[in-house]
Amino acid sequence: MSIIDDINNLDINNPGLWPTTIKHGFFVIFFLIIVFAGWHFDITEQRESLSGLEIKETERIGVLKVRQKKAANLNALIEQMEEMEQTFGDMVRQLPNKTEVAGLLIDISQTGLSSGLNFKLFQPNAEAPKEFYAELPISISVVGNYHQFGAFVSGIATLPRIVTTHDISIKTTKGDTVDGVPLLVMTAIAKTYRALEEENE
Repeated sequence: MSIIDDINNLDINNPGLWPTTIKHGFFVIFFLIIVFAGWHFDITEQRESLSGLEIKETERIGVLKVRQKKAANLNALIEQMEEMEQTFGDMVRQLPNKTEVAGLLIDISQTGLSSGLNFKLFQPNAEAPKEFYAELPISISVVGNYHQFGAFVSGIATLPRIVTTHDISIKTTKGDTVDGVPLLVMTAIAKTYRALEEENE
């Protein structure tokens, strides 16, 4: 009898009468199914655990790389911070103290006069205190031409103290001319700043 005939003649209700080769084959297949099922379920759980660990590893490697970059740049960042502190200190030293503000106002006025401008208004306004400095706005109205205005603004920029100009407006005057060139009126707010540390000490 062939194996195919043995398989066709099997009595499923009475496995004890099966031929020996069929019994052995059945037990091997049954054993393999049990081993595969156990392996599959055990490995599936381990795969999920491994997948979670791989994700954590990737995240931690990313964090480590960021920290490593920061650590590698630490000396450069410290140097940059020291430079910024130095620059900040230099800028604070450019702020006049309360006693130097009057001299700075005279310097601004003299710069305008030496540029050939005629002052219609030169009025310091109320100080506006900020975190570590006070802002002193000065309302200015001068009469002159474009070249004189340019010389005035350039002159202010070269002063040893910080002075900025804001809200600049230039308009023609009514009928005033010099050598046939119409005169202009420039209104602006010049802002100077003074250090507050002097008062706090």
